[in-house]
Amino acid sequence: MSGEVWAGVAVAGVTATYALVSRRLASTPVSSAMVFVGCGVLLGPAVLDVIDLQGDAGQLRTLLEAALALVLFTDAMTVRRRDLRSGGFLPGRLLGIGLPLSIGAGWLLAWPLLPGLSAWELALVGAVLAPTDAALGKTAMTSPRVPALVRQGLNVESGLNDGMVLPFFVLFLAGIPDTSAAQEGVAGVFWRALVVSTALGVLVGAGGGRLLGTARARGWVAGEWDQLFVPAVAAIAYGLGVVVDGSGFIAAWVAGFAFGSALRRSRPAGPRETPDGTADFTDHLGGLLASVSLLVFGAVLLGPTLDELTWPVIGYALLSLTVVRMLPVAVALAGSGLRLPTIAYIGWFGPRGLASVVLGLLFLEEDVPGMGLLGRVVAVTVGLSVLLHGLSAVAFADRYGRWHERTRASGRELRESTPVPETAHRRRITAR
Repeated sequence: MSGEVWAGVAVAGVTATYALVSRRLASTPVSSAMVFVGCGVLLGPAVLDVIDLQGDAGQLRTLLEAALALVLFTDAMTVRRRDLRSGGFLPGRLLGIGLPLSIGAGWLLAWPLLPGLSAWELALVGAVLAPTDAALGKTAMTSPRVPALVRQGLNVESGLNDGMVLPFFVLFLAGIPDTSAAQEGVAGVFWRALVVSTALGVLVGAGGGRLLGTARARGWVAGEWDQLFVPAVAAIAYGLGVVVDGSGFIAAWVAGFAFGSALRRSRPAGPRETPDGTADFTDHLGGLLASVSLLVFGAVLLGPTLDELTWPVIGYALLSLTVVRMLPVAVALAGSGLRLPTIAYIGWFGPRGLASVVLGLLFLEEDVPGMGLLGRVVAVTVGLSVLLHGLSAVAFADRYGRWHERTRASGRELRESTPVPETAHRRRITAR
């Protein structure tokens, strides 16, 4: 018990210390993700051995799953159908073309670099490392110097691709013999994880949104309980998805869409936007849990991996952050009218974060020989992403913004300058 208490004290101490200097660090290249991951490595078995995966496995898994469920719910809650059509092409191309191509490219490049793994295991690592995390490069999509079209495209993509990759993850996992998902087979996983979980998400989310809208209209709900209602709905959706042996994450993600849509429709008049402040508490809670999850990632996954680095693992991680992301983005945006600097900017800012960490730790629990190697690949890729995307976010946003301003000033017409209505940015506290 004393070990668990010390681990809790250490995590709380890191969080409190960062909070005290958060504004000061916001003006530097040091992001909160870098701080939490770095502290995690120090607190893990690789250095101080305060946090131990074996001793605290149940609590750590609960923390990670809660963080991802809340993030999936709030990300989906803020996205509207019109956001996929903003600018006419960008979000739809990145999600409909870029994401599947990224999964496929990750799969194919893993073949020569990670020998000994089955086709399903190679596909699994491609899916786990495909979703991006806006919180690790927030400046890239919030800087006012970056065109609204680009900010909006990256914002919508990062809000949806972590949920869209979940069906690939569960189906690929079901194809690997001796995993928990393989016991039901691909057909059983498809039915429970995709069909049943989606239906539950729609029912819980839509029902919750309508109930909250009705309670507001009649003046039944107090202000503080208004915000507490949101994580409760996310927890119900996630829990029901788990109870039916489906996917709690898919249920939570779908519930977020349904909840946000139902809540917007319940407004009697005015623009149909998600009411300000509705998800603030859930967003900040999810951000806090995500930060702690990155600390846990540094402790139990990245730290031990640093002693087992190999050139193929490092090579694949670098390719995952460059070729696997940038080439599919270039293909997806071919013929869009966007200039090369814009395509390069969008292609670079695809940081890997919370979704990859949680999914990577989940498949590490499977008693399959190849999972250890896949875990090391995920650890190194996310670790490098935290470092490289964090350090480059401010500088690259300023440089790209200056290019855009100069080009516009020269009188040349730019597709990037197309005005678009921006969706709400998640106010996740892991941003900087």
